[in-house]
Amino acid sequence: MSKLPPLLALLAAALFGAAAPASKWLLGELSPLQLAGLLYLGAALGAAPLALRGGGRALVPRSAAGRWRLGGAIALGGALGPVLMLVGLARAGAAEVSLWLNLEAVFTAALGALWFRDPLSRLGWLGAAGVIAACALLFVGGDAAGLVAASWIAAACLCWALDNHWTALLGDLSPAAITLWKGAAAGSLNLALGLAFAPWQAEFSAVCAALATGAICYGASISLYVASAQALGATRAQLVFASAPFFGVALAVALLGEPFGARELAAALVMACSLALVLRGQHAHPHRHDRAAHVHWHRHDDEHHAHAHGGPAGGTLHSHWHEHEPLEHTHAHPPDLHHRHAHPKEP
Repeated sequence: MSKLPPLLALLAAALFGAAAPASKWLLGELSPLQLAGLLYLGAALGAAPLALRGGGRALVPRSAAGRWRLGGAIALGGALGPVLMLVGLARAGAAEVSLWLNLEAVFTAALGALWFRDPLSRLGWLGAAGVIAACALLFVGGDAAGLVAASWIAAACLCWALDNHWTALLGDLSPAAITLWKGAAAGSLNLALGLAFAPWQAEFSAVCAALATGAICYGASISLYVASAQALGATRAQLVFASAPFFGVALAVALLGEPFGARELAAALVMACSLALVLRGQHAHPHRHDRAAHVHWHRHDDEHHAHAHGGPAGGTLHSHWHEHEPLEHTHAHPPDLHHRHAHPKEP
């Protein structure tokens, strides 16, 4: 497995982890709907230059299935999920909420196994169990008010889990184009609703801070995550992305003065070991690739990208629209864009 996709997911996690502490401060001047709208509009502004640059990339999915997936990602991942998260964040500390966001990885793995042909090997499931154990450690000692806040976060994580799988399958759109669609559509809707249901009280500086936070913590993070998920599969990418809450905790402790004790440290260690197991789990079996056409980051030193063009060759990473001829072979692989197929049970 190439080292780049996991690194992209880890960088996306670090950027997204900063969102909860920053949003906690911004909720002092903006309602959850208003802030959700500004965050995703900022994400759209950050992604627009790359998405509109062209280079053979589509801005609209070419298939009806792709358009449905994009619509679902916008509705649940872009519009509903952030609002649910911010409602929970308004009722709990940023460090606490950051750690609860690990549930997104659990829901993504479960949905992948049940519906999205994104299975895990035994090592992968052992790693997923470790993620669940880390979450369980973080719930020890919680009170009723905390559980109410956690229910809002869990609902947000379920929305994002569905979003993760849909966006991982959008092979004809670049990550930046997906981010532009989600940010512009969901951000506009949430901001309009926020203005309708609550008075506008924010200072201009808070608006600028919200847009900047959205561009960095959502726009750049979503684009990096989608690129990783298209290479690793949504489940593996999400379990690497599960490190995001710990980046959020570190910032909440450093900037907001929130506590960090032995329980959080133990959960962080369990999480790190679990992610290592997830990344080691792959499978190999004879499989057939049907004819396909899409755009994503790739190199020409693997078995799937023998097409010719005037751009980079060999091991240079690049992205463009390309077509695949039918192919049959056997090799170890994750459930990436080229390997969403039925296969024998894991040994």
